[in-house]
Amino acid sequence: MSKTFIFGHKNPDTDTITSALVYADLKKALGEDVEPVRLGEVNGETQYALDQFDVEAPRLVERVSDEVEQVILVDHNERQQSAADIDDVTVLEVIDHHRIANFETKGPLYYRAEPVGCTATILLKLYKEKGQEVSKPMAGLMLSAIISDSLLFKSPTCTEEDRRAAEELAEIAGVDPEEYGLKMLKAGADISDKTAEELISLDAKEFDMGGRKVEIAQVNTVDTNDVLSRKAELEAAMDKNVSEKGLDLFVLVVTDILESDSTVVAVGSETAAVAEAFETSLDGNQAVLSGVVSRKKQIVPPLNTYFG
Repeated sequence: MSKTFIFGHKNPDTDTITSALVYADLKKALGEDVEPVRLGEVNGETQYALDQFDVEAPRLVERVSDEVEQVILVDHNERQQSAADIDDVTVLEVIDHHRIANFETKGPLYYRAEPVGCTATILLKLYKEKGQEVSKPMAGLMLSAIISDSLLFKSPTCTEEDRRAAEELAEIAGVDPEEYGLKMLKAGADISDKTAEELISLDAKEFDMGGRKVEIAQVNTVDTNDVLSRKAELEAAMDKNVSEKGLDLFVLVVTDILESDSTVVAVGSETAAVAEAFETSLDGNQAVLSGVVSRKKQIVPPLNTYFG
């Protein structure tokens, strides 16, 4: 059998990058010819984790069908979030923790989707099911992914399974999860060297909601003013994205990782959806959503419901 690429979604976050690396590690231990790759740049938070556990980032690829005929998807399934030429390859497996939407294959496949807060939690189970030991670097990467996706266990997406997995992985990795996690999140919150275009694409996902094209980007920070002071610049970059991609709505979610609140900035023809979906009002295209930190569980569902 020829080589298989393993990769996560475009605009990769920590779970996406580490899941590709970790699942490739497991597959190689089982004798399979796989390579982890990435579809976008590595963000500061993820690089911090890679540096801490001395692991190299997967190489960047523009197209997958130029090199392989088969792929494995981690941390995503929606076509618009995947490789541009995903229809030109065979999807062998999906390991994910998101909703299933806009996804179909020509043949049967192994599909593992669980309602947990992080793909890494599922991957830890797979190591155990396959009778394989988890190395310190892989444990560190999986722990980093859980901390990232759960915002240090504060997100409503975080389950007891995620917490138990994090405890187990922290022991193998030899770190204190709270201490290490806060340092990692703060490393990711440093946006001083980022352009507006980079900020809105660091962690952005596109969704099909009732026939509307919606993009939701999230930026984590320890001070929302660091981001919102550049609002005009950010809105210009968002407007450009709306025009170039034909989006109906672009929502930027600025999340305060210390206060566990978010401020949203919305542009596009459907900005009224944000006010309606979250029962709030927009002041200059902006609103504060108290207690909202999760795109998957607190941002996407209300908008999906609104657009029907």
